[in-house]
Amino acid sequence: MAHISTLQSLIAGRWLGESAAVPLHSALNNRVIYHTHAEKIDFDEAVTYARKTGVPGLMALDFQQRAARLKALALYLVERKEELYAISHLSGATRADSWVDIEGGTGTLFAYASMGSNELPSSNVLHEGPAIALGKKGGFAGTHILVPRGGLAVHINAFNFPIWGLLEKFAPSFLAAMPCIAKPATATSYLTQAVVRMMHESGLLPAGSLQLVIGSTGDLLDRLNGQDFVTFTGSAVTAAKLRTNPNLIAQSVPFNGEADSLNCAILAPDVTPDDVEFDLFVKEVVREMTGKSGQKCTAIRRIIVPEHLMDAVGTRLRERLAKVVVGDPSIEGVRMGALASKEQQNDVAERVATLSQGNEVVFGAADGFNPLGDGAQDGSFFSPTLLMCRDAFGNDAVHDVEAFGPVSTMMGYHDIDEALALAARGKGSLVSTLVTRDPKIAARVVPQVAATHGRVHVLERVASVDSTGHGSPLPQLKHGGPGRAGGGEELGGVRAVRHYLQRAAVQGSPTMLAAITGEYVRGADVNESPIHPFRKHFEDLKTGDSLLTHRRTVSEADIVAFGGISGDFFYMHFDEIAAKESQFGKRIAHGYFVLSAAAGLFVSPGVGPVLANYGLDNLRFVAPVAIGDTIRARLTCKRKVDRNRKDVFGVGQGVVAWDVQVTNQNEELVASYDILTLVSKRE
Repeated sequence: MAHISTLQSLIAGRWLGESAAVPLHSALNNRVIYHTHAEKIDFDEAVTYARKTGVPGLMALDFQQRAARLKALALYLVERKEELYAISHLSGATRADSWVDIEGGTGTLFAYASMGSNELPSSNVLHEGPAIALGKKGGFAGTHILVPRGGLAVHINAFNFPIWGLLEKFAPSFLAAMPCIAKPATATSYLTQAVVRMMHESGLLPAGSLQLVIGSTGDLLDRLNGQDFVTFTGSAVTAAKLRTNPNLIAQSVPFNGEADSLNCAILAPDVTPDDVEFDLFVKEVVREMTGKSGQKCTAIRRIIVPEHLMDAVGTRLRERLAKVVVGDPSIEGVRMGALASKEQQNDVAERVATLSQGNEVVFGAADGFNPLGDGAQDGSFFSPTLLMCRDAFGNDAVHDVEAFGPVSTMMGYHDIDEALALAARGKGSLVSTLVTRDPKIAARVVPQVAATHGRVHVLERVASVDSTGHGSPLPQLKHGGPGRAGGGEELGGVRAVRHYLQRAAVQGSPTMLAAITGEYVRGADVNESPIHPFRKHFEDLKTGDSLLTHRRTVSEADIVAFGGISGDFFYMHFDEIAAKESQFGKRIAHGYFVLSAAAGLFVSPGVGPVLANYGLDNLRFVAPVAIGDTIRARLTCKRKVDRNRKDVFGVGQGVVAWDVQVTNQNEELVASYDILTLVSKRE
C-alpha cells in the first residue's frame, strides 16, 4: 500500500483530500507522519450516496450472501495484515497490542460471517417465531419479523482500536444491510484509512456500503432520520454531547453509546497469597495496566482487595511492574509501548495528579522510568502507575476520575458487602473480574455485580487455562455496560445484527404469515404432491411442501423392543402397577420411540437429494402415547437456507428445516419438532 502523507476520506465512492491540514504525530518520537485533509466534506452527498446507492446494493444480497462477503473480506485482509502491522507500530502499539486490533478485527469478521451463515436466512426477512394463534378458529395469528431499516449507520470510534473498533461495528451493520459512514478518532485515523483502503480495493463491498470520514463530522448528524443508527465509542462526556444532538432527539434516531468506565477487579476473601488464584489476580491486573498501554475501555482501573492483603498485593504488583520494559516496540524485549499522542500523555498526567491527592504512589515514574528508543524522550510514553487508596469510601476521585493509560488504583474492603459497594461506586462499567476459588462466593457476588457491569469475568485456576482475559470483548458475547459505560450493547452474536434491524409485529392468517416470513406457519396452506418431499432437490423444494404419512399402531412389542435396544427400562414403560398409579394411569411408549417411529413414517429410504440429518430443534412431547394408540406424522418444509457451500464432489447443498407434527387417532398433537437436513442441489 502506497504511503499517503495526507489522509483521505472515502466519500460517495471516491477518495477526497489533497491539501494538508492538521499534522498527526508518531507516538514513538513525536515526528509528523501524516496530515488530515483540508477539503470540506459534503455530508449531504455522503448521506444521499449511502441511501440511494449503498442501501439498494446491500439489499440486492440476502443475509447469507452478505455473510459470504464478510468471510471473503476477512480472508483478503488477513493476507495483507503485515502492511497494517507496519503502520500500527507508529501508534506506539506493540505487536501484541496490534494483534488485538488487527487480527481481533479480522477475527470478528470471521465470527460474524460464521454466525450469519449458521443463524440467518437466505432472505432479508428474519422471522422471530413461533407464530402465536390469536383466535379460537385458527384463522388469525401473529408473529414478529426483523427487516433492514433502509437507513444508514454512522459509526464514531475512539483512538485506541482503529481497526477492531471499525470492524466490530461494521460487521453486524453490513449483515443487517445498513451502509455505514465510519468516523475514526483523528489521532490514529491513518490506521483506519489503511484498512478501509484495503476493503475498498477488495471489490467485495457493494458500492456505498462503506464511507470514511477523516476529521470532523460537521453537520452529518443533522442529516439523519429515524431509519438511521448512530454508534459511539469514547468518553462519557462526548457520548452525552452526541446523544443530545437536537436532530437525533427530534428524529428518534437510535443511539448506541459505549463509554470509558472505571472497571474493577475483585480479589475474593477466600484467596490467600499462597493460592494460584493470587498470582492469577496479579497477572491479570498487570496485563490490563500495560496492554495497549492501558488505553482500553475495558482496562482495570480499580483493584478491590481484602484490606489485610493490600500490602501483599501491592508488593507483588510492584515486582511485576518493575519488570515491564517500556519503549519503541521494535526493540527486542519491549513489552509496553506509548500512548497514542502527546495530548493523551498530558491528559493522563493531569488525571494522575488528581488521583494522587490523598493516595500513595506504589509504583510510578520515580521507579526508574526510562523508555527505550531513538527520540523516545519526545514520544508519548507514560510510566505504569499504581496508586493505593486507604480510604476508598471517603475518596470520590478514585471512583469518578479515569486516567486512560497504564494507571490503576488499589483499595481495600473489610467484607464482601463492602467489596460489592465499592464495585458499584463506578456508577456503571463495561466489565469486572472476580477472582475466587469458592463457587458460593461467585454465586453471591456475580448477580449483584452484574447489575452495574456489562460483563463479569470469573477467574480461577480451571478457567485460566482458556480464559481470554478481563479486557477482551468477544464477538459471541455482549459488549457494553449500564450507566457511565454508556448503557449500550454491541457484539453478542446475532443480537448485534438484530440491533440494526427493525422489529415489527405482523398479524394475519397463517397462510399470509408464511408468505411474509418465508417460513411455513402451522395452519397455513400446504402443498401436497405425489413426489415425496425427500425426493426433491434443494432448488425444487418450496416452503409448504408437505407429506401426511400413513398410520402406525403402537404395540407392547414395540415398547419392549425399543427398551431392549436403547437400554431404557423406565418404569412408565414397563411397570404396569406403577404406571396405573401415575398421572397417566397406564403404560406409555418412550418419547424417543415416538420420534423414531415418526421418522420411519416420513423418511423416503432410497438414495436421493437428502444427504443427512443435520439436527433437531424445538422438540416437545405434548401428550403420551399409550399401547394401542395409532400415530401418524405430517412433514412440511418449513425453511430453506442456502449456505452457498459445496461438498467434496463440487455439488451445492443447503439446509432445510422441516416442521414435524405427530398426532394420534384423535388428531391430538403428541409430539412436535423441527428436523434439519442437508439437501443437495442439482448437479
